[in-house]
Amino acid sequence: MNMKFLVGLVLALLIGLGCRAFGVPSPAPPALIGALLVLAMTIGYQLADRVLAQRRPATTIDQCGGPTGATKSEKSP
Repeated sequence: MNMKFLVGLVLALLIGLGCRAFGVPSPAPPALIGALLVLAMTIGYQLADRVLAQRRPATTIDQCGGPTGATKSEKSP
């Protein structure tokens, strides 16, 4: 399984447990606590994405077309 998927799954379970423990309806009620919950989930996802991206650099960068759409192999003669 993908590490990003596992981190997301664990994070989702922790948020679900926290919502249940503190009596916060999920996914987000129209209140300040709901807005904070959405903000916390977004920040958690972004942080997990950055941490995992630093550990494992992209392996398909040579296949990226960039702004023109031409890959490295198409640019090189």
